[in-house]
Amino acid sequence: MRIAFYSTKPYDKIWFEPLGKEYGFDIHFLDMPCNEETITLANNHDAVCVFVNDTITAFMIEQLYDMGVKVLLLRSAGFNHVDIKAAEGKVIVLRVPSYSPEAVAEHAVALLQTVNRFTHRAYIRTRDFNMSINGLMGRDLHHKTAGIIGTGKIGQAMIKILKGFQMRILAYDPYPDKNLEIEYVSIEELVKKSDVISLHCPLTEKTKHLINEESVSIMKEDVILINTSRGELIETEALLKGLLSEKIGGVGLDVYEEEEGIFYEDKSNEIMKDSNLARLATLPNALITSHMGFFTKEAMRAIAMVTLENAYAVENNLPLKNQVTLKQIMN
Repeated sequence: MRIAFYSTKPYDKIWFEPLGKEYGFDIHFLDMPCNEETITLANNHDAVCVFVNDTITAFMIEQLYDMGVKVLLLRSAGFNHVDIKAAEGKVIVLRVPSYSPEAVAEHAVALLQTVNRFTHRAYIRTRDFNMSINGLMGRDLHHKTAGIIGTGKIGQAMIKILKGFQMRILAYDPYPDKNLEIEYVSIEELVKKSDVISLHCPLTEKTKHLINEESVSIMKEDVILINTSRGELIETEALLKGLLSEKIGGVGLDVYEEEEGIFYEDKSNEIMKDSNLARLATLPNALITSHMGFFTKEAMRAIAMVTLENAYAVENNLPLKNQVTLKQIMN
């Protein structure tokens, strides 16, 4: 199998190159993202491998089909960046449904603790030998209420950690897990009662802008908001208004609504044209990381293994347990 591997970073090759050789795959590593201009580079390949910021449109699906590309390998759990409807019956779409839920949950907690205790600002101060702690006062998480939106594997890992802080857990999920010893409530009640709100749900038509001006208006004063899931779950304008009015006490973002073309790239020598992102970056109570919640050795190894196992399953006519179909989405 010949695989066109888009959006390659040095850390991708560490895991995919040796594993690809073990499977006998011919992986063509490409530095550029997969888009309508670069999709033709997949010609004469059997499969295309893409990451979360490679948007695969219906037009691109048609091109892949015409070139004889049979498989679209997603090295991610999410698939909202792919037109699944257009792919149906033309290109097999396979994802990595779970690699390291703990990695993402641990990063979410790191964001929470950093935003709450201002450790990022304290680090900068002490490097300049400014030992003043004025303005860096946080709060105890002990016995506070955490609202977890989405109780899949990552949400459950987050709940386990926060229970260690003896936090009260409220949860919302359209498909509650009855085996979890937590209190499920409506999204409105969760937003109203939580001191910390952490997002761990997929991006769908129903969850887009789940956090908006209306939901911010009913939040507790000084609430902390954490998002390690998908950027479009939060309406950026509403977030900014909440932060500037001090209704939202702090935010930790590992994802951003308009991150495509920015995250995973070095923009340090450019003027940031995204005014909302530029404003967020200047706020003392906002912390942004570049979609790196998954980024551990264990997770990267798992992503590479499952992605190539998916390719192996196609090549050898084995069951495609990680296939994404239109029927799944509709359900």
